[in-house]
Amino acid sequence: MTTIDTRPADSRRRPQKKPFNWRRTIAWVLLAVAIAVSVLPFYWVLRTALSTNGSLAANSASLLPADFNLGAFKRVFGLQTAEEAIAEGGSGASINFWQYLWNSLLFSSITTAGAVFFSSMAAYAFARLRWKGRDGVFSLFLATMLVPPIFTALPNFLLVKNLGLLNSMLGLVLPYLFMTPFAVFFMRQFFLNMSREVEEAAMLDGARHWRIFFQIVMPNAAAPIATLALLTFMGQWNEYFWPLLVGTSEESRVLTVGLGVFKSQSPQGAPDWSGLMAATLVSATPVLILFALFGKKIVNSIGFNGTK
Repeated sequence: MTTIDTRPADSRRRPQKKPFNWRRTIAWVLLAVAIAVSVLPFYWVLRTALSTNGSLAANSASLLPADFNLGAFKRVFGLQTAEEAIAEGGSGASINFWQYLWNSLLFSSITTAGAVFFSSMAAYAFARLRWKGRDGVFSLFLATMLVPPIFTALPNFLLVKNLGLLNSMLGLVLPYLFMTPFAVFFMRQFFLNMSREVEEAAMLDGARHWRIFFQIVMPNAAAPIATLALLTFMGQWNEYFWPLLVGTSEESRVLTVGLGVFKSQSPQGAPDWSGLMAATLVSATPVLILFALFGKKIVNSIGFNGTK
């Protein structure tokens, strides 16, 4: 028995209208608000950097730069005289920007290379080598992540001082050079998920752990090592408290500490906000570029290692 559709042809061809999805709309609205809240501080830094100090107070509610000017960036790069800086509302003080930038690059690069290398070796020992008390030592090692860094700052400072390493690059990098609990945990998770067949075959051919680690494990762990290096570099680039304690001279002062010194050099009473924001924007540019280029790889590698 066949049935005949008696509806008009127009109604049969008309697609069914989907009901309005309130949950999806609310989710998009919340996402837009979250993006706006995250982007607004960066935009406000840029807006302040492109303004003059004299116009900021008079146009504090404006979303556009007040009296558009590149003088703040000229002051940061040392391309403006003290008289020109004072005329634009600056402090007239100088900042050794390129020296601070070089110190930050050196500090971040050395600590990143050391932390990644030694943490990878420690992670391999916790993941592959079998020795008595291994899991207990690893649990105790991870427990150090719960200790606030401020608790270890004073003992490390006294140690560096007694060694005569104050105001030196070695004194800056020493506490971060060997390994960090997060880096060891991050790499251990990857090593646990690696296949053992190739390593076991190498052992049958007479290879020892050192050769297996450098010739087999490390090349296969290039992706998580790169991710860990990026995360460590960004963290070290933003480090402030320890370089403030140890590096007080021009030769050892990093960029984050230099920005604080630049803020305090205000003989006119008010900080040079436009110059400070310009320096902040320039100092954040390397990290922003790195994250823009490798952000997806970082997220994928963290998700693969199970450290969400």
